[in-house]
Amino acid sequence: MHAEVGDRIKVKNREGGIIGVVGEDGRQLCIVRYDGGEETMVLPGSQVVVIHAE
Repeated sequence: MHAEVGDRIKVKNREGGIIGVVGEDGRQLCIVRYDGGEETMVLPGSQVVVIHAE
């Protein structure tokens, strides 16, 4: 999986913006600010969808 700052991420029924990325492709840890304001780190897996910014 490849994610960049500015992309959006969807985890189950939550969605937010990626505000930071640590690591390399395939082993990235994303720092996400969910639409409700909560910030957390997400290790992408099978239940995570990245929506790339245009």
